[in-house]
Amino acid sequence: MLIGRTLGFYFARQFIKTIFIVFATVFALVYTLDFVELMRRAGDAENATAGLVAQLALFRTPAIAEQVMPFAVLFGSMAALLQLSRKLELVVARAAGISAWQFLQPGFLVALLIGVGSVTVYNPVSASLKQQAAELETSIFSRTTQTSGKVIWLRQKSQDGHAIFRADGSRTDAATLVGVTVYTFDLEGAFTHRIEAREATLHEGFWELKNARVLSATEEPESHERYLIASHLQPSQLRQSFIAPDSVPFWDLRETIARMDRAAINTTAYRLHYDILLARPLLFIAMVFVAASVSLRFFRFGGVAMMVLGGVAAGFMLYVATELMAELGASGIISSAVAAWFPAVVGSLLGTLALLYQEDG
Repeated sequence: MLIGRTLGFYFARQFIKTIFIVFATVFALVYTLDFVELMRRAGDAENATAGLVAQLALFRTPAIAEQVMPFAVLFGSMAALLQLSRKLELVVARAAGISAWQFLQPGFLVALLIGVGSVTVYNPVSASLKQQAAELETSIFSRTTQTSGKVIWLRQKSQDGHAIFRADGSRTDAATLVGVTVYTFDLEGAFTHRIEAREATLHEGFWELKNARVLSATEEPESHERYLIASHLQPSQLRQSFIAPDSVPFWDLRETIARMDRAAINTTAYRLHYDILLARPLLFIAMVFVAASVSLRFFRFGGVAMMVLGGVAAGFMLYVATELMAELGASGIISSAVAAWFPAVVGSLLGTLALLYQEDG
């Protein structure tokens, strides 16, 4: 049975207000701490100004705050229910014959809408700002070096066969690898050449290797000022492959995964992130279930502090389960779909069980 429109809108406003207050508080706290840390780092940077540092902190904060959205829904829902209980509004609702399942409907709907909005709107914005933050951070804090300083391994597949790239690093645009060694294989998987080059730049449809030395088991070594290797990769795709999955907007993830699959690049982390985003609305609903299971006790019965502590403990356990499943999914032990959906499904089922025990048990 659905709750009345007027009462439903009132309860929904309470959920929206408290969730927004919790999230805004966390957002402001994250921004302040990040700004202070960046100002500390800016002491040795010649290009740093207070305005640029403030802009950088603003660009970085949405992606960090996105990670705590589930807890904003949890604590915001707890606050809304506790406030309604303190004002005896839940008592009146129960006296009017409205069950907990009915007055929780607005909370579930709000959680669902926030979850969908966070995936389809907030995530693309935060991912785009995170990429801009990385570029701005490089311009502010970069040194004279042009490479990332991190060993890079890359495997690709093309019409000529397979190739494995090892590079000492990449230039800041991430489309050029430096200190490159390439191992090439034919279509049957047999080794053909080892190529050493000063740098390799990816163009549309091919790699350009400069100052390359080609070695094989059957021919004499050859030196080439310019050597080409076919590739299905695109420069933008290569840059994307060096970007963390949470820096790729939701709407670009499927295309990114498809392109990386065609180039035989490991996409486990990207698939996991995509599935986690798809499961986010259900995870937010699970947070409302958890909040309801520890927040429906009447104030006059006491024990409010224990209720809040129970909600914090439940949220922490769900967080640990989410991180554990994410690690298992990232390592390939379990599928990305199971790793992403398991915490949300189990949290919803346990919350439902707790409500059934309280209301109907």
